[in-house]
Amino acid sequence: MHSTQYALIVAGGKGTRIPGNIPKQFIELNGLPVLMHTVNAFYAYSDDIHIILVLPADDFVAWDALCKLHQFQRPILLQPGGSTRFQSVKLGLSRIEGEGIVAIHDGVRPMVTPEIIKKSFDLAEQNRSAVASVALKESIRRIDSGKTSALDRSHYTLIQTPQTFQVSLIRSAYDIPEDPALTDDASIAERAGHAISLFEGSYDNIKITTVEDLVMARALLKARS
Repeated sequence: MHSTQYALIVAGGKGTRIPGNIPKQFIELNGLPVLMHTVNAFYAYSDDIHIILVLPADDFVAWDALCKLHQFQRPILLQPGGSTRFQSVKLGLSRIEGEGIVAIHDGVRPMVTPEIIKKSFDLAEQNRSAVASVALKESIRRIDSGKTSALDRSHYTLIQTPQTFQVSLIRSAYDIPEDPALTDDASIAERAGHAISLFEGSYDNIKITTVEDLVMARALLKARS
């Protein structure tokens, strides 16, 4: 029997690399805000999942207006975020009562598929952690004091979300002191002494950061329809 499953969706970005004043999670993507595509992906995986959506408190009114505009009625627990991603995730985790498995996911990764979500939960059920990643396609070089040197890309991987964990593991991991060098949940869990299990994500599972990402996401959604 599977553990209770949660999705902690964190959406606090302001989209400074995309022109305009709309937070990137609210930008329209083929008829729906980016964030609604993300939420829908988790409900496409399971109607029984418990979703906690972490938003800046200042964005609650805008989110409510968008939900009314699009008649978006998915059951979601809203949680005000903190001033950093670390604080926002920690606040979101505090809303989970009891044990289970939680997938922590970027609100601006709307192309995640039910298949990837399922893989993350299945692996975390076995290994207590499951982090999506993809191999590097490009050559990479290290820059140090103005000099560069080639690196073997087979020793590196690109990390995505969902990053999925046993609730008690990741909740206790977030008790460590906040460190800006720890940029994702896996690095925080690792700093707290836990091993990290990787699984193959997807190159389609893009994070909306730039205008080019929006163009790609629109093309991917069109291809899927």
